[in-house]
Amino acid sequence: MEEKLVHILNEMAEYLSISQMKKLQEVLLKNLSEAEAHKTEVSNTEYLQMFLDAKKIEGCSERTLQYYRVTVEHLLCSISTPVRKMNTEEIRSYLSGYQQINGCGKVTVDNIRRNISSFFSWLEEEDYILKSPMRRIHKIKTKQQVKEIISDEAIEQLRDHCSCSRDLAMIDLLYSTGIRVGELVNLNIADVNFEARECVVFGKGDKERRVYFDAKAKLHLQNYLNSRSDGNPALFVTLDAPHDRLKISGVEVRLRTLGRCVNLTKIHPHKFRRTMATRAIDKGMPIEQVQKILGHSQIDTTMKYAMVNQTNVKTSHQKFIA
Repeated sequence: MEEKLVHILNEMAEYLSISQMKKLQEVLLKNLSEAEAHKTEVSNTEYLQMFLDAKKIEGCSERTLQYYRVTVEHLLCSISTPVRKMNTEEIRSYLSGYQQINGCGKVTVDNIRRNISSFFSWLEEEDYILKSPMRRIHKIKTKQQVKEIISDEAIEQLRDHCSCSRDLAMIDLLYSTGIRVGELVNLNIADVNFEARECVVFGKGDKERRVYFDAKAKLHLQNYLNSRSDGNPALFVTLDAPHDRLKISGVEVRLRTLGRCVNLTKIHPHKFRRTMATRAIDKGMPIEQVQKILGHSQIDTTMKYAMVNQTNVKTSHQKFIA
C-alpha cells in the first residue's frame, strides 16, 4: 500500500502545490486506512463465500462450485492464518503434507493446487491481496499416460448385452456425439432433431452447441422413445415408475454394470467421449472441428482427450520419412 501511495503522490507532484499535496496525502492515508481496516474484518469463510458467488455468476456448475468449496475449506481449516496474510511457504507445506497424509497421486494434488490458485487469483484481481502466494507454486509435473479408449469390438459387446432399448440408445448417443454425461442427462426430447440427426446441448458455463449423431444412434433413439408411455420431457428416464429424469450417477452405474457383464473394466461415460475424439482425429477430422464438437474453449484440452493411433503414426512415417 505504501508503495502505491508514494507512486500516486509522485505522479501528482507536478500538478499540485505543496499545500494541495499535503491535503491529498492526508485524504489518501485516511481512506486507505479505512479500507484496510474494513478488509481485516472479513473472515476467511466470508472471502470463500464471495469467491464462490463470483464463480457462480461466471457460470460454474454446482459440481465445480462444490469442488472449489471442499478444496479451499480444507486449506482454511488446516492453516489458521487469515487468507490476506498467507504466504507461499505455508501453502506449499500444506500441499506436501496433504499428499503424504492422503497418499494421493500428483494429478490429485495438482487439481487441488489449481483450485487454491483460482481462489487466490480472484482475491488478487479483486484487490483483497496485493499478490497471490500461489504465483511461485507452479504446475506439478505428472506422467502423461496414454489413456485407453473403447475398441469397436467392446462397443459391439456392450450393445449385445443391453437388455433394454434405453441403454442401447444411450450407448450409441454417447459413442457418436462424445457429449459429457451431464449434457446427456440434461437433454430433452425437444432438443433432438431426428431429420438433421443433431441435438442442442448446454455445456460448461451454459454454452450452447450442436452435436451430431449417426444413423444407428437415430434408430435406437426412435425405438426407445416409441417404447415409452410416460410424459416426461427428458430424453432419458429411469426404467421404473415414476420414470424420473435419469441422473449422472444412474448412467455411470448402468455403464459400469454393462461393462462387468462382458468383462470390460473402467467403462464410464467419459471414456466414450475420449473414444469419439480419438476416432475422429484418426479418420482425418481437423482438430479444430473436434474441438468445436466437444465444446472445448482451448485446443490443448482437445489434444489431451485424443490418443493418436500408433499404427497411423507408423504408416505416416513410412509414407513421408522412410
